[in-house]
Amino acid sequence: MFNLRMYSGENLYIWQSADWPQWHYDLPALAQALAEVSRAQGMLLGRLADVGLVLRDQASLAALTDDVVKTSEIEGELLDVASVRSSIARRLGMDIGALAPVDRHVEGVVEMVLDATSRSTEPLTAKRLFGWHAALFPTGYSGLARIAVGQWRDDAAGPMQVVSGPVNRRKVHFQAPPAAVLPAEMARFLTWANDETDEPALIKAGLAHLWFVTLHPFDDGNGRIARAVGDLFLARADGAEQRFYSLSAQIQRERKAYYDILERTQKGSLDVTEWLAWFLGTLGRAIASAQTTLDSVLAKARFWQRWAGTPMNERQIKLLNRLLDGFDGKLTSSKWATIGKCSPDTALRDITQLLGVGVLRKAPGGGRSTGYELVHP
Repeated sequence: MFNLRMYSGENLYIWQSADWPQWHYDLPALAQALAEVSRAQGMLLGRLADVGLVLRDQASLAALTDDVVKTSEIEGELLDVASVRSSIARRLGMDIGALAPVDRHVEGVVEMVLDATSRSTEPLTAKRLFGWHAALFPTGYSGLARIAVGQWRDDAAGPMQVVSGPVNRRKVHFQAPPAAVLPAEMARFLTWANDETDEPALIKAGLAHLWFVTLHPFDDGNGRIARAVGDLFLARADGAEQRFYSLSAQIQRERKAYYDILERTQKGSLDVTEWLAWFLGTLGRAIASAQTTLDSVLAKARFWQRWAGTPMNERQIKLLNRLLDGFDGKLTSSKWATIGKCSPDTALRDITQLLGVGVLRKAPGGGRSTGYELVHP
């Protein structure tokens, strides 16, 4: 039997505790946060119940797109938003007009997130986790490095460590349990994941995220899979088939705080009250952000209802949707020409027509080029 406590020092990391993995937390101290998050979930779902199926689908598409993009962005990988949105829409059978091209990497992250959230009631198994891992790394490489795909890591290159800084001054933030104990450790985690346990559903989601990322069972992709595991438990807690908020997007917004609390927790005791308080607070802010997203979805619906009778070409519809989805920077005629793949003269005609009917107006402020913005109903 491998002695966890003797690995890399005495009780340096949480998994080396004598009573690992007997999690402890102060439930009364978390009661108010639990109640607030549950109330926020109920308010969001109640509001969505009144907006109709089409708008619910659009809100879910926005949340899932955000989730896929941001869970990769946390790891420093930037995915094309249009490709992600197209991939999700196609898999959900949603009509969003022209679809953007999708690469294998985008497809893999989308597959994992949708499997975790849409099949949340199904057991979490090693085979399922291996499938997620294989979907994330379809070529068998992480960057230029060959990795073991669809299997637990073997530590052939040394202990699994989370590090930062230049090569000659590396700081070790965390060292995971040795590969030799992973089969037993993962079996214990998966048994707990699939059993009926005493924890409140939201607490179990926070523990699942922490437990998985602490085991760090794969050569790469552990953060993304940990967040997918957390999403699976959040979907179980919601009891809803569709996702309307993104915890990953909120974690990306609070990325430094996420890594700070994770490091403190993984170097602390098995009393994880502080981690769970952070998790619930972040979840509450994610749900509040979803209310803002829903506002945008409703505003978009009102916009197209207002202009439904106005003749527009495909370029104009495409560009207006880009503005409605949150255009980064100032929309100019040159940007219109680039995005719409047309000549500058054609772009200016498109814009002039929309100015004439009142769909667009000139943005305030001058500068070297004129900017344009939507006229919201």
